[in-house]
Amino acid sequence: MASQDWFDKDFYKTLGVSKDVSDADLKKTYRKLARKYHPDSNQGDEKAEAKFKEISEAYSVLSDAEQRKEYDEIRAMGSGARFTAGGQGGGGFEDVFSRFGQQGRGQSADFEDIFAMFNQGQGGGSFGSGRFGQTSGGFRGFGGPQRGADVTARTTLDFATAVQGETISLQGEDGKPFKVKIPAGVADGQKIRLRGRGRPSPDGGESGDIVVQITVRPHPVFTRDGLNLRVVVPVTFTEAALGATIEVPTLGGDTVKLRVAPGTPSGRVLRVKGRGVTTSKGTGDLLAELQIAVPSHLDEAAKEALEKFQALEPAENPRADLMAKARR
Repeated sequence: MASQDWFDKDFYKTLGVSKDVSDADLKKTYRKLARKYHPDSNQGDEKAEAKFKEISEAYSVLSDAEQRKEYDEIRAMGSGARFTAGGQGGGGFEDVFSRFGQQGRGQSADFEDIFAMFNQGQGGGSFGSGRFGQTSGGFRGFGGPQRGADVTARTTLDFATAVQGETISLQGEDGKPFKVKIPAGVADGQKIRLRGRGRPSPDGGESGDIVVQITVRPHPVFTRDGLNLRVVVPVTFTEAALGATIEVPTLGGDTVKLRVAPGTPSGRVLRVKGRGVTTSKGTGDLLAELQIAVPSHLDEAAKEALEKFQALEPAENPRADLMAKARR
């Protein structure tokens, strides 16, 4: 931005705000004007594009606390009068700024050097972002465009879909469907971010994202334990006591056979390698927790046989270790 513009342009008037406007009201006003005059909404309208540049230029200065303070001070120095070059050796503002047009004559001074001349050793400094009034970012170098808002979507998946992954369709705010790739192993409560698929920027910036929040329905048999799957498998007393080969279900629907060793206690976990959740981080296992099922009804013959076993079983108290630990 040409330095004389700090005197010639009234940025407050450009935006239609007072000099004591708050940051929030300034931002609100700028967004409203930016939407109205943005080139994307006014194709081929040179006046609208010029107006957009003006409001972006004004906002880029007034929205920055340091630049706004410096702008106000420079405007106050002008006091409504135009600084012009004096006579020979006069050294007015225009005379100083004209040095920047003298390319090819060996003249090259930056604005920091010029303001050091005026500050006379009082701390000096540059205006704007490093150079006098220089803006950064935004549409064609003017202002800082606002990023579009994020949009939140929610979906509920069945347990198998969450474990195995799938591409699903959701309905957007505009009623149009969009596809979401669910990665294998997504967990309940996890969020999937779709970059640039949210609401557009009001002034030419990047669009927001769609954030999809995942809810996973519980499975009647399996639960997640990191990358592992857990399943509780009932076994009979005789299977646990005498040993047996049993079938255990997997999430895919098929079964695997496991060997239950004689004397297996309730709660022992048997591991099936590689039958858990597969993600980019690895593959888990299937953990089968054995639980001894006690019969709720016994006929007379079974009852008599069990009573005979009771008379013959070792005289061991299974709670003895528990009691000893509790006394410590």
